[in-house]
Amino acid sequence: MHIGPTEILDSHAEAFNARYVRLIVTAADQYWVEAAAREATGYAASVVGCDCEAGIERFLSPNETPDGRPGAALLLFTFKLEQLAHAVAWRVGECVLTCPTTACFNGLPDAEEVVPLGGDTREFADGFEEKEQGAGGRELGEVRWRLPVWDGEFVVDAVAGVGRGVAGGNLVLHAKTQAAGLAAAQRAAGAVAQLPNIIMPFPGGVCRAGSKVGGQTVAHIVASIDEAYCPTLRDQVPTRLVAGAAAAYELIFNGVDLAAVEQAMRVASEAAAGEGLLAIGARSFDGRLGKHHIELRGLFAGK
Repeated sequence: MHIGPTEILDSHAEAFNARYVRLIVTAADQYWVEAAAREATGYAASVVGCDCEAGIERFLSPNETPDGRPGAALLLFTFKLEQLAHAVAWRVGECVLTCPTTACFNGLPDAEEVVPLGGDTREFADGFEEKEQGAGGRELGEVRWRLPVWDGEFVVDAVAGVGRGVAGGNLVLHAKTQAAGLAAAQRAAGAVAQLPNIIMPFPGGVCRAGSKVGGQTVAHIVASIDEAYCPTLRDQVPTRLVAGAAAAYELIFNGVDLAAVEQAMRVASEAAAGEGLLAIGARSFDGRLGKHHIELRGLFAGK
């Protein structure tokens, strides 16, 4: 199967279940929204070495936010609930509370499961915080906290609802040159940025050091670079690069459900395909990572 000159390889991506929160961060204007959103989702590319995988789902207009100001929807993913609670507490406390003019709200008010949001962050106020009842949502989410800060008040919901999503959907771009691969990756990331309910957690949405489970030289390591996609090692190890490929890039997709991940993978493939991109494949891990197997060619069934 081809999209233009680009072959869609007969492969599947292996994705896994994950818990996530959706936070709504608002501020006085777009500058401070972006500052808080990017700070709060920094150092969050992979749970291999970060406390969570996070990104900006999309920016919000004032009529889409609880306080009628410009905002951003952030998605944070982890394997475990406790890990998610820790990541939320520290990222909101250190990166949103400290950013001028911001407020932070629960973006999943009807979720059955919750983690503390303002419930932990309020401790920074050292007893000067005030509780506000009747903020909306389920009973546990009807409390907001107001913390005194140097430019007024920081308003934050007491809890964040937790959803059950899917993480680790992936594509591998096999490119004739590094420049062609980067152009394809940027087209893909730009197209996916227009979709709801999805993030691509790596820098610019792109990873140049895709990992494999474990390592050969250090027994306790969780993951290491998958040498099969390194063009400089073609003469030393069995390669998985297609003939003629001089560079490869991996795109990772985390979504609120499987449908969101599949849509993002399809949109990314269509945007990436073009001159210089030889093939698009995906990676699986023999069932060791997750139970969701997403067949690439199946994404285009009926098209």
